[in-house]
Amino acid sequence: MSLWSSIAEIIASLAKGEGLSALFDRLRVPPERTVTFTIAVIALGAKIAKADGQVTRNEVAAFREVFHIPPEEEANAARVYDLARQDVAGYEEYATRIRGLYGDDIAPLADLLEGLFHIALADGDYHHNEDAFLTRVAELWGLPERDFHRMRARFVPDSDQDPFDVLGLSRDATPDQIRAAWRMAVRDSHPDRLAARGVPPEAVKLAEARLIAINRAWERIGAG
Repeated sequence: MSLWSSIAEIIASLAKGEGLSALFDRLRVPPERTVTFTIAVIALGAKIAKADGQVTRNEVAAFREVFHIPPEEEANAARVYDLARQDVAGYEEYATRIRGLYGDDIAPLADLLEGLFHIALADGDYHHNEDAFLTRVAELWGLPERDFHRMRARFVPDSDQDPFDVLGLSRDATPDQIRAAWRMAVRDSHPDRLAARGVPPEAVKLAEARLIAINRAWERIGAG
């Protein structure tokens, strides 16, 4: 069964009038981690798309920057988005439920947050409400503040993408520390590593964008 078919099956289990909050309960024992990842990104993505006060075509289309969605599966992806957009539950409730799905494993949550950064920046602007949204989600997920700053440095143009921030390093890092951080970042972005954390192949662009930022930081520091 394809990723999108699995999602459609779970959506079909919802009773009339139930929102996406009820769907999260059905993911307590998901058929596979990729389903959880995909629904989580789309659900919170629908919430962050309204964080700056408007939903633009670019923000809706941003899901295509995170996932490859076959034409025949567009309706299933759209149903998840619409459920989240219409649900009265707030993004904090979503984030809390999603945190519960992953238990003590926060590594996939960092991948999820990267997907949300893609969506937030889809319109070419990073609104202060979007920053507050993502900061709060990171807090609810227990992600270290330094990791959040590193991620923001990769995505937000106004942050000037300080290469040391991108690699999670202090400016007094030694060449060996810089090289080790770069190698670890590259290794963690390998498709096999991402797949093990539940990132679906359909979301390969997340790894591509991360590697571009990592390698650019490495080159700017001049350690290459």
